[in-house]
Amino acid sequence: MGSLVLLDLMGGVALLLWGLHMVHSGILRAFGPDLRRLLANGLSNRFSAFAAGVGLTALLQSSTATALITSSFTAEGMLSLVPALAIMLGANVGTTLIVQVLSFNIAAVAPVLFVIGLVAFRSGAHSRIKDIGRVAIGLGLMLLALHILLDTLAPAENAPGVRLFMNAITGDPVLCIVLGAIVTWAVHSSVASVLLIMSLAYSQFVGPSAALALVLGANLGSAINPLFEGVRRDNPASYRLPLGNLINRLAGVLLVTPFLHPITDFLQNWQPDLAKLTAEFHIAFNLAMAIIFIGLLDGLAGLLRKIFPDRPPATDPSRPRYLDESALETPSLALADAARETLHMGDHVEVMLRKVMAAIMTNDRALVDQVSKMDNSVDSLDEAIKLYVTKLTRGSLDEREGHRAMEIISFAINLEHIGDIIDKNLSELATKKIKRRFQFSPEGAEELSAFHKRTTDSLRVAFGVFMSGDVNEARKLLAEKALLRNAELAATERHLDRLREGRPETIETTSLHLDVLRDLRRIHSHICSVAYPVLDSAGELPAHRSAENDLAQPAEAFSGKVHSGIP
Repeated sequence: MGSLVLLDLMGGVALLLWGLHMVHSGILRAFGPDLRRLLANGLSNRFSAFAAGVGLTALLQSSTATALITSSFTAEGMLSLVPALAIMLGANVGTTLIVQVLSFNIAAVAPVLFVIGLVAFRSGAHSRIKDIGRVAIGLGLMLLALHILLDTLAPAENAPGVRLFMNAITGDPVLCIVLGAIVTWAVHSSVASVLLIMSLAYSQFVGPSAALALVLGANLGSAINPLFEGVRRDNPASYRLPLGNLINRLAGVLLVTPFLHPITDFLQNWQPDLAKLTAEFHIAFNLAMAIIFIGLLDGLAGLLRKIFPDRPPATDPSRPRYLDESALETPSLALADAARETLHMGDHVEVMLRKVMAAIMTNDRALVDQVSKMDNSVDSLDEAIKLYVTKLTRGSLDEREGHRAMEIISFAINLEHIGDIIDKNLSELATKKIKRRFQFSPEGAEELSAFHKRTTDSLRVAFGVFMSGDVNEARKLLAEKALLRNAELAATERHLDRLREGRPETIETTSLHLDVLRDLRRIHSHICSVAYPVLDSAGELPAHRSAENDLAQPAEAFSGKVHSGIP
């Protein structure tokens, strides 16, 4: 009998946690970028930050998720510590609202939620509708799990052995707090643990004081997970917010514990239903902590900054800045981080492209060495981005997210190819020119500089297309590809004219000149690759492919003549 009760109890808790996970993942999939944007932009003061924390956690059904998102913002310097701490005060209140709603007897709503969720998930034309269906199914599972817990505990109420065991482990308030903290840390959810405590209280397995002490432990335990999961060892600032939240919770528990019995007696006179009393104490505790601590956040923030000072500026450019491992469970957020890291990689490539051209024009050997070192950083970032996105694709991605993941990997690969062309080809041309002390003719130097400028300008446009998916900008990028091909032919013609005139500087640099033009045009082709997925989504790619093929044939014929020595 006892084994069956324990097994049913574990199954009910597992179902509750899975329903909570479905609600959390569904909300983040449907509204993740919007919530993150709102969290980043709507925090003018600590009170608006508190409200944002309440709302965000009520939607996500998890203060741990709010803590992880907010911690990443704070660690990256996108959010100051005081509003971040205010968000966590609000997050702690937000979890109580979920418990408060579920404390009512609304189990009959579960079948309705299952039907609505299944219809939305199976027939939703858009991924957001499917995700909302996931949320509805998750809520239904949570209500069903509560019903299972209550039905499981009811027969065991009269079992003397079970009651004796529960009295033994819940007789000491401090032991109850520790037990509640351990359970909440293990299940990663104060909502689930408080709902379990309410079920135990409703079935009278725990007394009033023990129930409230377990709630205190649940509040303490939910602050432990972010301290281990939301920090980066290489960034001391990432410890500030989780530790500050834990300090707030611990101070609240220490303040309330000595007065637990008087508080219990007072609340029982006001609310005789022990399950509802548990939920109402949960919200009262967190509201009281918010009122007490919201005015003390400046001092707490100052203390945390002293304990965990800002890290020195990063000296290793090859280390990723934005690849947050905690975001991998939320594809929309992880893809946004991967895109930002790809732009970071693109910034390195742009600097390499500028430096190598300066080295070619000025015969500066030091710039060539810098370019070689930067290519190593580009290679490292490329590997990190591909590994991160590969980890993400092992999970469940919808069609839109899968396409975006491939776009990110493709653009990162093309940027890495650009880096190789710069390092292996253009840098070698610069070294050759420096060793032989060649100089371009004024006209040749001007042509190469203009060609280089158009290439770097296109790279900036490509960054915008990559982030925005703007069809008009993608069209412009491919139009510039055709124009640049024509510009290469025209520049080659002018170079050959100068060669026929017998100008000495043109004769000695003819191979260099044509090779630089060729490599810049190759780089531009890799740059333009970012436009193809955008035009493909718009249904315009076949027309652009056909136009490119028509233009490529005469260009290839002319290029063959030039490299075979035919004037």
